[in-house]
Amino acid sequence: MTTPPTPPNLEKNTGITVYVTATPGTGGTIRQVPEDFIVQELTNREEQDSGTHLICTLTKKNWDTHHLVRDISRILHISQQRIGWAGTKDKNAITTQKISIYDMDEPELERIRLRDVTLTAVGRSNKKVTLGDLWGNRFKIIVRQIVQPVDEVDTMVGLTTSQIKVVGGVPNFFGIQRFGIQRPITHIVGRKLVEGDIKGAALEYIARPYPGESEDARQARQYVLDTLDFKGGIVKYPLRLRYERAMMSRLVEKPGDYAGAFNALSPNLRKMFVHAYQSYLFNLILSRRLEKGLPINEALPGDIVCFKNTAGLPDPTRMQNVDEDTLDGINNLMRRGRAFVTGPIIGYETPISGGLAREIEQAVIEEEKVDIEGFRMPEVPELASKGLRREIIIPVNPEYKVTEDKLNPGYSAVELEFDLQRGAYATTVLREYMKSDPAADQILKRK
Repeated sequence: MTTPPTPPNLEKNTGITVYVTATPGTGGTIRQVPEDFIVQELTNREEQDSGTHLICTLTKKNWDTHHLVRDISRILHISQQRIGWAGTKDKNAITTQKISIYDMDEPELERIRLRDVTLTAVGRSNKKVTLGDLWGNRFKIIVRQIVQPVDEVDTMVGLTTSQIKVVGGVPNFFGIQRFGIQRPITHIVGRKLVEGDIKGAALEYIARPYPGESEDARQARQYVLDTLDFKGGIVKYPLRLRYERAMMSRLVEKPGDYAGAFNALSPNLRKMFVHAYQSYLFNLILSRRLEKGLPINEALPGDIVCFKNTAGLPDPTRMQNVDEDTLDGINNLMRRGRAFVTGPIIGYETPISGGLAREIEQAVIEEEKVDIEGFRMPEVPELASKGLRREIIIPVNPEYKVTEDKLNPGYSAVELEFDLQRGAYATTVLREYMKSDPAADQILKRK
C-alpha cells in the first residue's frame, strides 16, 4: 500500500501532524461553485403553532451568516438580538438552517427580498433558536479537478472509506479555518493573550505580515510593525482589513492601550483568539496520541469518555472517567457507538486524563510551556476560559460516488455525503480523501 504523504506545513503549524488513513490522496479542489458544498442543519427542535418567536427555515447561497442577519434586521427594522440561530454556516456554499425572530408575524417576511436567500416560516415557539439546538450538520460535497481517471479514483476513495470504517471515523481535529488559511496566526495571538503579552498579541494580529497575503497588505503590515505608526497605518491598510483598522483607530485615540484595542472587535472575534490557541493544543494532543499508536475508537484506563445524545452524536456534557473496572463496559458502549473518548480543551479548570493519555497531555503542556493559570486572563477577564473536553473522533460513515467532472472535462469528481456532530469540520473528513495542501488550493482559487 502506498504510504500517504506527510501533512502540509499549514496543517503541521496548527498541530495536525498525521493522517488516520494510509492511502494515496485524490487531490482536487472544493467549492468551485456553491452547489459543490451543501449543508443541512440537524436539530431536535419541534415547533408549535403559537409562541413569541417566529421560527423559519433559512436557505442561503454565498452569504456570511452574520452579514445576512444584519441585513435582515435592517430590513425588518429590528435589533439583531431578536434573531436567533444555532450555528454559523459556510459562506461559499448552499446552507439550510432554522432561525427565530422574536415578536414577528409571518407576513412581515415578504419584505425580505435578498438575492439567493429563501426564508420560510415553519411554526412558532416560546424558545428562540440557540447553539444548544444544533446537533450537527449533513454535508453533500463535490471534490473536482481530480487528475486521475475515474476507475483509479474510485479505487482510492473506496480504500480510504474502508479504512475510515475500520477506525470508526476520523480524528476530530479542528480544521485550518479555525486558525486562518491565508494568515494562520489566530492561535499565536491567543497564546500571547494567555501569556499576558497583550501588546505582542495586538501587534501579531495587526501587523505581522504573512506570505499568503497580497503584496499591499504585507507592505502595510511591515510598515506598522517597524514604526508603530498606527495613524499612518490606517491610511496604508487596504479597506478590507477593517478589524485591524478598527484596532489601530483605538490605539490612535488611546496610545498604548493594547487591551482596549481588542475591544474594537466583536466579543465573538475576541474570544476566537483564545479558542484557536486551545484548538491548537487539542490538535497537538490528538496528533501525539495517534503518533504513539493509541486508538481513538477504543478507551484506555485513564481516558475520559462522553456519551451520545438522542441523535446518536457525542455529547461532551455527559462524561465519565475510565478505570480497570469500567473499561470493558465502556468499550462495549463504544463499539455500539454510544460512548466516545475525549481530549482536553485546555483551560484553568480542564479535567485531565489519567494513564497514557495523561502522559501525552502533560508532555504537550510542558513542551509548549502552557501557562494554565494564564487562561484566567486577568488583564482581559472576559476572555477567560475554564476549558472543557471534546470527543477525539468524528464517527463518520461517508457515502461516495465517483464520476467524470462535468464542470472540468478530462477530470474526475467525487461526491461525498456524511453527517457530522456539532463542532466537527467537514474539511477534517475531506483531508483524509484529498491529502492535499489547503494553502495551494487557496492560491489556485485566487488566480
